[in-house]
Amino acid sequence: MSERATTRPGGRSARVQQSVHQAVRDLEAELGREALTVPAIAARAGVTPSTVYRRWGDLRELLSDVAVERLRPDGAPADRGGLRADLEAWAVQFAEEMSSTAGRTYIRDALLGDPEQGNAVRCSDYAADQLKAIGVRAAGRGEAVPDVESLLDVLVAPLMYRILFRPSDLSAAYTDRLVAAALGRAVPPHRPLKAK
Repeated sequence: MSERATTRPGGRSARVQQSVHQAVRDLEAELGREALTVPAIAARAGVTPSTVYRRWGDLRELLSDVAVERLRPDGAPADRGGLRADLEAWAVQFAEEMSSTAGRTYIRDALLGDPEQGNAVRCSDYAADQLKAIGVRAAGRGEAVPDVESLLDVLVAPLMYRILFRPSDLSAAYTDRLVAAALGRAVPPHRPLKAK
């Protein structure tokens, strides 16, 4: 992706980005994903195709940029009154949103059109920022808080693996075990139930 598309633009550039992103969302909802083309998106957004190509490079990079914006959290993580409860609520919500059909599509789009890995970093930063907010809140209550990188390694990384490769294995019990592991509690290994 071009360097311009990875920074938050202002003025006319912001309006172009907003109108092009909206055109992608509208056309996809109306006509389906297979109907998305740069000329159709440009026409809907009121810009020339060359504007889209200059800014994003190609359709895949544009879809990647749109996906990253769609993966941005809507607000601060829920406050359940304690670190464990906050992390459990966040992990369940993260797993539900990201494992949905739309969530998995956005993840794939974000990564496929991102040869420089800038969008992957942005998505990782979204999760890190949410975990940092939970940690700051917990530290303010006097709780011991694992560092954000540890939470990413022990909580987010296994969730992303399951979301992308084994979405049927996700459950609140699974996310609770990850949270317990992240907080240093001994937890039994995940064992699927065997059919009798």
